[in-house]
Amino acid sequence: MRHSEIQRGFRANLPIAVSVAAYGSVLGVLAAQDHISWFVLLLMDLSIFAGSAQFVMVDMWSTPLPIGEMVTGVAVINLRYLLIGASLEPLFINKSMGHKAFVMHLVADENWAVTMAAHRQGRASSDFLFGGGCCLLLAWCLGTMTGHQLGAFIRHPEVYALDFAFVAVFTALTTGMWRGKMDLAPWVAAALIAVAAEALLPGKWYIVAGGLGGALVPALQCLIGDRGSIPSVKKEEPHVNE
Repeated sequence: MRHSEIQRGFRANLPIAVSVAAYGSVLGVLAAQDHISWFVLLLMDLSIFAGSAQFVMVDMWSTPLPIGEMVTGVAVINLRYLLIGASLEPLFINKSMGHKAFVMHLVADENWAVTMAAHRQGRASSDFLFGGGCCLLLAWCLGTMTGHQLGAFIRHPEVYALDFAFVAVFTALTTGMWRGKMDLAPWVAAALIAVAAEALLPGKWYIVAGGLGGALVPALQCLIGDRGSIPSVKKEEPHVNE
Protein backbone atom coordinates (compact mmCIF):
# COMPACT_ATOMS: atom_id res chain seq x y z
CA MET A 1 0.00 0.00 0.00
CA ARG A 2 1.13 3.55 -0.73
CA HIS A 3 1.22 5.53 2.51
CA SER A 4 0.80 8.86 0.73
CA GLU A 5 -2.49 7.71 -0.78
CA ILE A 6 -3.70 6.36 2.57
CA GLN A 7 -2.87 9.67 4.25
CA ARG A 8 -4.65 11.61 1.50
CA GLY A 9 -7.77 9.48 1.90
CA PHE A 10 -7.62 9.88 5.68
CA ARG A 11 -7.44 13.68 5.43
CA ALA A 12 -10.20 13.85 2.81
CA ASN A 13 -12.63 12.15 5.22
CA LEU A 14 -11.80 14.21 8.31
CA PRO A 15 -14.71 16.68 7.86
CA ILE A 16 -17.17 13.79 7.63
CA ALA A 17 -15.56 12.00 10.57
CA VAL A 18 -16.93 14.64 12.95
CA SER A 19 -20.54 13.80 12.07
CA VAL A 20 -19.74 10.07 12.11
CA ALA A 21 -18.44 10.39 15.67
CA ALA A 22 -21.55 12.30 16.74
CA TYR A 23 -23.77 9.68 15.11
CA GLY A 24 -21.81 6.92 16.84
CA SER A 25 -22.22 8.57 20.22
CA VAL A 26 -25.99 8.14 19.95
CA LEU A 27 -25.51 4.42 19.28
CA GLY A 28 -23.20 4.22 22.31
CA VAL A 29 -25.81 5.79 24.58
CA LEU A 30 -28.53 3.41 23.38
CA ALA A 31 -26.18 0.43 23.74
CA ALA A 32 -25.43 1.39 27.34
CA GLN A 33 -29.14 1.66 28.06
CA ASP A 34 -29.57 -1.90 26.76
CA HIS A 35 -26.76 -3.05 29.09
CA ILE A 36 -24.38 -3.88 26.23
CA SER A 37 -20.84 -3.79 27.57
CA TRP A 38 -18.24 -1.46 26.05
CA PHE A 39 -16.17 -4.48 24.99
CA VAL A 40 -19.08 -6.05 23.08
CA LEU A 41 -19.86 -2.70 21.48
CA LEU A 42 -16.22 -2.22 20.44
CA LEU A 43 -16.14 -5.74 19.03
CA MET A 44 -19.30 -4.93 17.09
CA ASP A 45 -17.68 -1.73 15.75
CA LEU A 46 -14.57 -3.54 14.53
CA SER A 47 -16.25 -6.64 13.10
CA ILE A 48 -19.36 -5.11 11.51
CA PHE A 49 -18.58 -1.40 11.04
CA ALA A 50 -21.99 -0.53 9.63
CA GLY A 51 -23.96 2.11 11.47
CA SER A 52 -27.45 1.23 10.25
CA ALA A 53 -26.89 -2.49 10.84
CA GLN A 54 -25.54 -1.85 14.34
CA PHE A 55 -28.58 0.28 15.20
CA VAL A 56 -30.71 -2.69 14.15
CA MET A 57 -28.70 -5.03 16.38
CA VAL A 58 -28.97 -2.72 19.38
CA ASP A 59 -32.71 -2.33 18.79
CA MET A 60 -33.08 -6.12 18.66
CA TRP A 61 -30.91 -6.72 21.74
CA SER A 62 -32.75 -8.80 24.31
CA THR A 63 -32.29 -11.93 26.41
CA PRO A 64 -31.93 -14.51 24.96
CA LEU A 65 -30.27 -12.96 21.94
CA PRO A 66 -32.30 -13.45 18.72
CA ILE A 67 -29.22 -14.51 16.73
CA GLY A 68 -31.14 -15.66 13.65
CA GLU A 69 -33.13 -12.44 13.42
CA MET A 70 -30.03 -10.31 13.92
CA VAL A 71 -27.97 -12.09 11.27
CA THR A 72 -30.79 -11.97 8.72
CA GLY A 73 -31.64 -8.34 9.46
CA VAL A 74 -28.02 -7.21 9.15
CA ALA A 75 -27.59 -9.17 5.92
CA VAL A 76 -30.68 -7.60 4.35
CA ILE A 77 -29.66 -4.07 5.36
CA ASN A 78 -26.12 -4.53 4.05
CA LEU A 79 -27.19 -5.88 0.65
CA ARG A 80 -26.52 -2.39 -0.72
CA TYR A 81 -22.81 -3.10 -0.39
CA LEU A 82 -23.09 -5.44 -3.35
CA LEU A 83 -23.83 -2.42 -5.54
CA ILE A 84 -21.29 -0.26 -3.72
CA GLY A 85 -18.63 -2.91 -4.27
CA ALA A 86 -19.51 -3.16 -7.95
CA SER A 87 -19.13 0.61 -8.37
CA LEU A 88 -15.64 0.42 -6.84
CA GLU A 89 -14.46 -2.30 -9.23
CA PRO A 90 -12.18 0.04 -11.27
CA LEU A 91 -10.13 0.72 -8.13
CA PHE A 92 -9.39 -2.98 -7.58
CA ILE A 93 -8.13 -3.96 -11.01
CA ASN A 94 -5.18 -6.36 -10.68
CA LYS A 95 -5.57 -6.42 -6.88
CA SER A 96 -5.58 -9.70 -4.94
CA MET A 97 -8.71 -11.09 -3.32
CA GLY A 98 -7.13 -10.58 0.09
CA HIS A 99 -6.52 -6.91 -0.65
CA LYS A 100 -10.09 -6.48 -1.86
CA ALA A 101 -11.60 -8.13 1.24
CA PHE A 102 -9.37 -6.17 3.59
CA VAL A 103 -10.19 -2.79 2.06
CA MET A 104 -13.90 -3.50 1.48
CA HIS A 105 -14.37 -4.23 5.18
CA LEU A 106 -13.67 -0.54 5.83
CA VAL A 107 -16.05 0.77 3.19
CA ALA A 108 -18.89 2.89 4.54
CA ASP A 109 -21.40 5.09 2.74
CA GLU A 110 -19.38 8.20 3.60
CA ASN A 111 -15.90 7.22 2.43
CA TRP A 112 -17.44 5.54 -0.62
CA ALA A 113 -19.02 8.88 -1.60
CA VAL A 114 -15.75 10.76 -1.02
CA THR A 115 -13.82 8.15 -3.02
CA MET A 116 -16.26 8.22 -5.93
CA ALA A 117 -16.00 12.03 -6.05
CA ALA A 118 -12.19 11.72 -6.17
CA HIS A 119 -12.47 8.96 -8.78
CA ARG A 120 -14.40 11.25 -11.12
CA GLN A 121 -11.40 13.58 -10.95
CA GLY A 122 -8.96 10.72 -11.55
CA ARG A 123 -7.47 10.95 -8.05
CA ALA A 124 -8.82 7.83 -6.32
CA SER A 125 -7.33 4.44 -5.56
CA SER A 126 -8.00 1.52 -3.25
CA ASP A 127 -5.38 2.96 -0.88
CA PHE A 128 -7.27 6.27 -0.84
CA LEU A 129 -10.45 4.33 -0.02
CA PHE A 130 -8.66 2.42 2.74
CA GLY A 131 -7.33 5.64 4.30
CA GLY A 132 -10.83 7.06 4.40
CA GLY A 133 -12.11 3.87 6.00
CA CYS A 134 -9.43 4.06 8.72
CA CYS A 135 -10.44 7.65 9.45
CA LEU A 136 -14.13 6.80 9.76
CA LEU A 137 -13.52 3.63 11.79
CA LEU A 138 -11.46 5.60 14.31
CA ALA A 139 -14.14 8.30 14.53
CA TRP A 140 -16.89 5.69 14.83
CA CYS A 141 -15.16 3.83 17.66
CA LEU A 142 -14.39 7.06 19.53
CA GLY A 143 -18.00 8.17 19.13
CA THR A 144 -19.59 4.92 20.28
CA MET A 145 -17.21 4.56 23.24
CA THR A 146 -17.83 8.15 24.33
CA GLY A 147 -21.58 7.68 24.00
CA HIS A 148 -21.38 4.44 25.97
CA GLN A 149 -19.72 6.29 28.87
CA LEU A 150 -22.34 9.04 28.70
CA GLY A 151 -25.07 6.42 28.73
CA ALA A 152 -24.28 5.65 32.35
CA PHE A 153 -25.38 9.20 33.26
CA ILE A 154 -28.37 9.47 30.91
CA ARG A 155 -31.03 7.44 32.69
CA HIS A 156 -33.89 8.37 30.41
CA PRO A 157 -32.72 8.79 26.79
CA GLU A 158 -36.30 9.39 25.65
CA VAL A 159 -36.15 12.80 27.35
CA TYR A 160 -33.52 13.82 24.77
CA ALA A 161 -35.30 11.92 21.97
CA LEU A 162 -32.30 9.56 21.72
CA ASP A 163 -34.66 6.58 21.61
CA PHE A 164 -35.92 8.02 18.30
CA ALA A 165 -32.45 7.72 16.74
CA PHE A 166 -33.22 4.33 15.14
CA VAL A 167 -36.27 5.73 13.34
CA ALA A 168 -34.48 8.96 12.43
CA VAL A 169 -31.50 7.13 10.92
CA PHE A 170 -33.62 5.03 8.61
CA THR A 171 -35.88 7.95 7.71
CA ALA A 172 -32.79 9.87 6.56
CA LEU A 173 -31.46 6.86 4.67
CA THR A 174 -34.71 6.13 2.85
CA THR A 175 -35.28 9.80 1.99
CA GLY A 176 -31.86 9.95 0.37
CA MET A 177 -32.55 6.75 -1.57
CA TRP A 178 -35.87 7.90 -3.07
CA ARG A 179 -35.61 7.82 -6.87
CA GLY A 180 -39.18 8.65 -7.81
CA LYS A 181 -42.36 6.73 -8.65
CA MET A 182 -40.43 3.53 -9.41
CA ASP A 183 -39.77 3.16 -5.67
CA LEU A 184 -43.38 3.62 -4.59
CA ALA A 185 -44.53 -0.01 -4.99
CA PRO A 186 -41.63 -1.68 -3.12
CA TRP A 187 -41.72 0.92 -0.34
CA VAL A 188 -45.46 0.55 0.21
CA ALA A 189 -45.15 -3.26 0.08
CA ALA A 190 -42.29 -3.23 2.61
CA ALA A 191 -44.28 -1.00 4.98
CA LEU A 192 -47.47 -3.08 4.76
CA ILE A 193 -45.63 -6.39 5.17
CA ALA A 194 -43.67 -5.05 8.14
CA VAL A 195 -46.84 -3.83 9.87
CA ALA A 196 -48.57 -7.17 9.28
CA ALA A 197 -45.53 -9.16 10.41
CA GLU A 198 -45.20 -7.08 13.58
CA ALA A 199 -48.75 -8.08 14.52
CA LEU A 200 -48.37 -11.75 13.57
CA LEU A 201 -44.75 -12.68 14.30
CA PRO A 202 -42.81 -12.59 17.58
CA GLY A 203 -39.69 -10.52 18.20
CA LYS A 204 -38.19 -8.33 15.48
CA TRP A 205 -38.93 -10.52 12.47
CA TYR A 206 -41.04 -7.71 11.02
CA ILE A 207 -37.80 -5.91 10.09
CA VAL A 208 -36.61 -8.88 8.08
CA ALA A 209 -40.03 -9.53 6.56
CA GLY A 210 -40.44 -5.92 5.44
CA GLY A 211 -36.96 -5.81 3.92
CA LEU A 212 -37.34 -9.06 2.01
CA GLY A 213 -40.87 -8.20 0.87
CA GLY A 214 -39.80 -4.81 -0.44
CA ALA A 215 -36.85 -6.37 -2.26
CA LEU A 216 -39.02 -9.01 -3.94
CA VAL A 217 -41.47 -6.51 -5.43
CA PRO A 218 -39.11 -5.00 -8.06
CA ALA A 219 -37.81 -8.50 -8.83
CA LEU A 220 -41.36 -9.67 -9.53
CA GLN A 221 -42.05 -6.54 -11.56
CA CYS A 222 -39.05 -7.27 -13.78
CA LEU A 223 -40.07 -10.92 -14.12
CA ILE A 224 -43.64 -10.07 -15.08
CA GLY A 225 -42.42 -7.36 -17.44
CA ASP A 226 -40.06 -9.78 -19.22
CA ARG A 227 -42.74 -12.43 -19.58
CA GLY A 228 -45.33 -9.93 -20.75
CA SER A 229 -43.17 -8.46 -23.44
CA ILE A 230 -43.80 -9.76 -26.93
CA PRO A 231 -40.69 -10.00 -29.08
CA SER A 232 -40.97 -8.10 -32.31
CA VAL A 233 -41.10 -10.30 -35.39
CA LYS A 234 -40.13 -8.91 -38.71
CA LYS A 235 -43.05 -9.21 -41.07
CA GLU A 236 -42.04 -11.02 -44.22
CA GLU A 237 -43.01 -9.54 -47.52
CA PRO A 238 -45.25 -11.79 -49.63
CA HIS A 239 -43.30 -13.62 -52.28
CA VAL A 240 -44.35 -12.75 -55.79
CA ASN A 241 -43.40 -15.01 -58.67
CA GLU A 242 -42.34 -13.07 -61.66
